[in-house]
Amino acid sequence: MTVATETRPSVVRGLVRAARPHQWTKNVLVLATPFTSSRITETVVLRSAALAFVAFCCAASAVYLINDAKDAEADRAHPKKRDRPIAAGIVPVPLAFATAAVLMAASLAVGAVAGWKLLVLMIVYLAVQLGYCFGLKHQPVLELCVVASGFLLRSIAGGLGAGIAPSQWFLLVTAFGSLFIVAGKRYAEIKLFHDTGAAIRHSLTKYSATYLRFVWATSAAVMNMTYGLWAFELGQRTGGSWAALSMIPFVIAVLRYAVDVDSGRAGAPDDLARSDRVLQSLGIAWVVTVALAIYL
Repeated sequence: MTVATETRPSVVRGLVRAARPHQWTKNVLVLATPFTSSRITETVVLRSAALAFVAFCCAASAVYLINDAKDAEADRAHPKKRDRPIAAGIVPVPLAFATAAVLMAASLAVGAVAGWKLLVLMIVYLAVQLGYCFGLKHQPVLELCVVASGFLLRSIAGGLGAGIAPSQWFLLVTAFGSLFIVAGKRYAEIKLFHDTGAAIRHSLTKYSATYLRFVWATSAAVMNMTYGLWAFELGQRTGGSWAALSMIPFVIAVLRYAVDVDSGRAGAPDDLARSDRVLQSLGIAWVVTVALAIYL
């Protein structure tokens, strides 16, 4: 009786950890389109964004569970991933798959409540991510694009229920920004492999550190350029100078993050964003300048 009482909470806690709720912060991207379209204060828009946020929280956690369950054996040979609840044996693989199925169903149900457009987007997201879990992650370049596409779909989702079409320039900013972050993460994994000899995924054996540096440097350059085009377009529409000024904290933040990428510390972008006070300050400055450009 004592063993059962001690084990059950351990499994539940492990399941929660495996679902990675701390990663839900990236789902704040659903607010990007409503915010940049100056409609974030509308009740209908906020409801649509809130539903998109919940749908992506459920879907992303489901994907994490499936991916970790499928890679449990390989993760046990990794110096960091071996501590994940499924790889460590805390959460049984069948339970992880069953929980993932429930979360996917919940994600689609929430998407349906928001409207058929968000439902279709969630189906596309889950299909692409499941493809990643069951094979695409072993395909170099394709796996980079699949992971980056998740961020792009999030930025589109927030405005779907309210019929808001995001700026084409801002979509490019999101797309290349995502590729920049993903390439930086892969670069950190390559660096860890060279430093410790840790086991790495098959697709990473096809990359060199030089190639990944090329990808994240190119992505950063295109992201900065397209952001400038978006900012100038916004400035012409609003008639103020705040949009152009927002380029300053944006570009400095990219350069600051690039320092961490170059040193191999960008393996966990969420953790880095939560711990880097300078990066957080730049993010706040960017939000303030864009808000002044749109709403002043």
